[in-house]
Amino acid sequence: MLFSVIKSETEPDTLANISLECICKNLPDIFHQDEFGFCLDPGMVLPKEICESLVEVYQRTGCSINDKFANLFDNKRRTSLQKVTIWNSSITNEGLKKILQYNLRELDLAYCKNLTFTSFDLINEYGKNMKSLSLGNEVKILNLTSNSNENDWKNKLLSYITRGYVFNTPNLTHLVLKNVRRKLESSFYETLLVSLPNLTHLNLSCCNDLGNFSYIKNCPNLISLILFNCANLEKAIPHICKLTKLKHLDISQTDDQEGKFDHENQVLKRIVASLPNLISLDISGTNLAGKGNVEKDLFDASQEYHSDIPGLAGRAKNPLEFLGLYGTHHRACKRHDIPAIKISGDANENQILTAGTVYMNRPQMLQRVLNDLFHFLRADACLNIGRILQIILEGLNTHAQEKHIQISGSAALFYIVRNKNTNLLTKNVKNSVINTLLNSMKLHINDETMLRNGCLTLCQFRIPQDILFVYNRLVELLLHIIMEKEREGFAQRIGIYLMNSLACQVNDTQKEILGNLGIIEKMLTLIGSRIDKGLCDDVLEVAWSTMWNVTDETPSNCQRFLDSGGMTCFMFCLQRFHEKNELMRNMMGLLGNVAEVKKLRFHLMPYIKVFYDLLDSFQDGIEVSYNAAGVISHIASDGPKAWKCKEVSREMVLMKMVDAIEKWNLNSERNINYRSFEPILKLTRVQHTPQCQHWAVWALANLTKVYPEKYCPILDAEGGLNDVQFLIDDITPYQRIKELAKMVISNYYQYKQAEQRSLSQSDHMNIVEQFE
Repeated sequence: MLFSVIKSETEPDTLANISLECICKNLPDIFHQDEFGFCLDPGMVLPKEICESLVEVYQRTGCSINDKFANLFDNKRRTSLQKVTIWNSSITNEGLKKILQYNLRELDLAYCKNLTFTSFDLINEYGKNMKSLSLGNEVKILNLTSNSNENDWKNKLLSYITRGYVFNTPNLTHLVLKNVRRKLESSFYETLLVSLPNLTHLNLSCCNDLGNFSYIKNCPNLISLILFNCANLEKAIPHICKLTKLKHLDISQTDDQEGKFDHENQVLKRIVASLPNLISLDISGTNLAGKGNVEKDLFDASQEYHSDIPGLAGRAKNPLEFLGLYGTHHRACKRHDIPAIKISGDANENQILTAGTVYMNRPQMLQRVLNDLFHFLRADACLNIGRILQIILEGLNTHAQEKHIQISGSAALFYIVRNKNTNLLTKNVKNSVINTLLNSMKLHINDETMLRNGCLTLCQFRIPQDILFVYNRLVELLLHIIMEKEREGFAQRIGIYLMNSLACQVNDTQKEILGNLGIIEKMLTLIGSRIDKGLCDDVLEVAWSTMWNVTDETPSNCQRFLDSGGMTCFMFCLQRFHEKNELMRNMMGLLGNVAEVKKLRFHLMPYIKVFYDLLDSFQDGIEVSYNAAGVISHIASDGPKAWKCKEVSREMVLMKMVDAIEKWNLNSERNINYRSFEPILKLTRVQHTPQCQHWAVWALANLTKVYPEKYCPILDAEGGLNDVQFLIDDITPYQRIKELAKMVISNYYQYKQAEQRSLSQSDHMNIVEQFE
């Protein structure tokens, strides 16, 4: 299987796999490039095991095989391939030729939309040794290309029929040929099979114009035959029944009309009676299971039958290993006496899980299965969450380009992640889920529902801890979602909330990364669009909050804010939306960050009167007034000579600031989060302007009193106790500053005493437990 999904947390990844993932993520740094793509360095030789694993891991890490990657295998003397699977790829005929030149034993292609009829010729040219060939979903090499001529295409196809073979692969044992929907000559399939005498496994799912299927006699050794969603199969049944070696038969349907057989009970009875080696039968979507009542004219009345499926009564004592009943007419999967060990259906969780496993490569049926799983998960009625998660992730990865599968799967994924099953959601599993979601969101970037599902699911993880390994990738994706002009719905709102979470509680390096990715400029663009519309909504408020977070102790981002017209946006919002409490708090918090940067403070000088007026604000408690005073304190800390404001004197501003501070309640709970006290402690050392010390020591007194467990350790770790004690001992500060400083010291020692009592009680309990 292409995609390995879930590993145990205790099961370490192999060194080989870790190395391959590193190589795949850094191809440009490991291999040089020419005009055709990546190339091995001189003297480098890769054995078959490395080459095949490289192809597999490259896709598993979310990358798409293209011609540039395929160029790595241009030189047969230095690389080797035997088994290759390429899914969800942009590879063209030229790239595939470089893969096929190795005369592969196995080739599996699916969702390779750029391959054309030329690839058909290439397979024949290099297929002499091929044992297994799979041309799956969205591999249309038998179809016309946009620049093909209809007559030329027909003539070319006829030439294959005339020469007596379709695939020149005489050693082939496994053939998958899906979705051949074009009308073909009646002799096409006969020619296809007559030249494949060794065929044991045949899959013609979703192929048209199979005819009466009499040509199947050319494959007497078939043990597996899959005819999923093939039309007019009723006339093929007599010929299928002659394949006495058959162990696996699939004649399932998703089209109700195609699934109707005349005399359904007799048809099913004939199939199981004619195929004595049958162990697996799929009749999903058909009426072959009958209505559940035994027809007296069909069976010997003297024989006892223990089956609610009339046509399978003969297997009552020899049950099938697998029976497909998903979506059968008359809800056959809900009957009691069914002669099969495993059943696909929707009657219970086990049947749905079986369906998910069996129909993994059938997007038409897998989407229904994912919808069923979604309803089970939403009702919190699932017992085997681990297996469900594996099916969902494998389905999402396998059918990355199928939008409806991505939507159904991501919706189901949300309910698994939301439940936060700690035993299931190990680090490896979380990484798999997050990578899968990002791959899907990127591929379906214009689908509102997919983006909504993805963002809502990502919000259930611990931010930022769980997503640090894809931090840059997620930020770039969210910025695209947020900035899409045509998208102003729920996806944009949840996207910006998620972005704000990413900007919060990360280190300075990651904040700088956000700045380098353009987050400040994009937030200001978003704010500008809201200003133009006269709209103050949650997007506007969170955009300011995001910039507040991303400028915290990050001077480079503060500079970006100023350089990108941030103060103009500030003034517009202040004038138009000054009554919006949360918006005002976020804006002033951001300007507090700017004011902490000494070299940038002069940019704020023209707005001193604005901050002066905001000192009287009691919006959102004390927050707006508090932040306005903080900005003024930092500006004033540069001394009288740096004061360039002519509208209002420095003395008046400082006097009003002290009046405002004394009106604040020291017990006020805060909507603010300090990671460090360093900017505040700097202000306690500003002896030339004691008003700056006043604001700083009030902030410390408030924070250590209301949130001692959080802020007393920070105060201690950063040497703040010495700074505060200096204020008490120094003769310069006025009396109120000393009083607040003593409160800070008192708050700290009360915290330490409470901590000591807690530790003593803990030790006592440990002693009691030991004696017990």
